[in-house]
Amino acid sequence: MAPPFAVAAPGLTLSASLVESDDLLRGGREVLIRHGDEVYRLRHTRNDKLILTK
Repeated sequence: MAPPFAVAAPGLTLSASLVESDDLLRGGREVLIRHGDEVYRLRHTRNDKLILTK
């Protein structure tokens, strides 16, 4: 995992961790992500886009 990076906007600074999509997908086209009681699907499309759905 890459180190955290900062995003700056006027009057606002956010800190986030950078995660490579390949690390999440592990060579597949989709992964299920549990967030609390919900399950989300992260899908890599043929057009090289990522789509997150509930």
